[in-house]
Amino acid sequence: MIRPEVLAPAGNLDKLKIAIDFGADAVYLGGSKLNLRAFADNFTNKQLKEGVEYAHARNRKVYVTMNVFPHNVDLNGVEDYIRELCDTGVDAIIASDPAIIATAREVAPNLEIHLSTQANNVNWRSAKFWYDQGVKRIVMARELSLTEIKEMRDNLPEECEIEAFVHGSMCISYSGRCLLSNYMTGRDANRGACAQACRYNYHLVEEKRPNDYYPIYEDEKGTYIMNSKDLCMIEHIEDVINAGVYSLKIEGRMKSLYYVAAVVKSYRQAVDAYMKDPENYKFDPKWMENLNRVSHRQYHTGFYYGENGEQVYEDSAYIRQADIIGIVREYNEETKIATIEQKNKVLNEDMVEVLRPEGDNFEIILHDMTESNGTPIESAARAQMMYKVRVDLPLRPKDLLIKNKE
Repeated sequence: MIRPEVLAPAGNLDKLKIAIDFGADAVYLGGSKLNLRAFADNFTNKQLKEGVEYAHARNRKVYVTMNVFPHNVDLNGVEDYIRELCDTGVDAIIASDPAIIATAREVAPNLEIHLSTQANNVNWRSAKFWYDQGVKRIVMARELSLTEIKEMRDNLPEECEIEAFVHGSMCISYSGRCLLSNYMTGRDANRGACAQACRYNYHLVEEKRPNDYYPIYEDEKGTYIMNSKDLCMIEHIEDVINAGVYSLKIEGRMKSLYYVAAVVKSYRQAVDAYMKDPENYKFDPKWMENLNRVSHRQYHTGFYYGENGEQVYEDSAYIRQADIIGIVREYNEETKIATIEQKNKVLNEDMVEVLRPEGDNFEIILHDMTESNGTPIESAARAQMMYKVRVDLPLRPKDLLIKNKE
């Protein structure tokens, strides 16, 4: 059995490093042009080079998204941009438009191409067509069931890889091809500027009865008839792997560093446990505990087990049980003093939890909090300040400290 890839989002350089440190086999990110997250901290060429070097030094891969539907003006300079990506050493581009795919094959014939989910590939003949055009990997449309994916795997050449989303936000529109944002705000979702108009609060009324609301799921703020739940397949990872999915994709380039670390850790541990002993594999509830604590909407299995009408979420609020409060930068084993970079306010003598790539989370108490110069303080309240605490249990650089929300 081929060991599947855990593919993580990298919204910026820090998240790229965290994703790799916490076990991702590969990351996907947006460069300076032609990606569908125009408002993410997309990578400059310098940052991209550093990220690729960081990944390759650890035998991991970097994929760059070029998955917009480009208008004529968007094609200006695309040849040079693809050459730059190739020279930087990225492992593949993710594209959906034939113009970008054809251009990549022309100017960088050795650069691997992955077909974006935006291309809404829902049958094996279409996938075979793209494979024949030089596409190495097909990212499945999110509307497919596991049975359909298995059928596609059975009908495709072995060298044609299959990638599918296993976790994260779901778009209410078909494979993300939506015009609602463009129509309502002038921001084109298919060119990277989605306003997430599907998450707005809506009321449905009959024209001649302005005070009579249609009896659909509703709260005091309105109804959320287009809000999809978040995808979560952590409890069914063996089904995804057995359907022939090679790359398990996590959504969330706009999500937090804590989200990236916790989600990657859970899927890394699940995949490793399954691959170690498929016959005796058992789901560990601790993996779901980590996923439940990061910011998310209600979880669902998407379309993988068929459409059952339960994917619409009657709220637009996120569930978030914990926040990251700091990142360990140094730890002195002799003095038991840790240097921590602040991410959210924390108090002296607070109990917090340590999240690291391997093993279970564990709790510590932050004693004797001081400024970096040794001045005692009662709280770390300044953004990104460096502070010191005494911690009885040994810590490691890059450990994440998290705390339950009150």
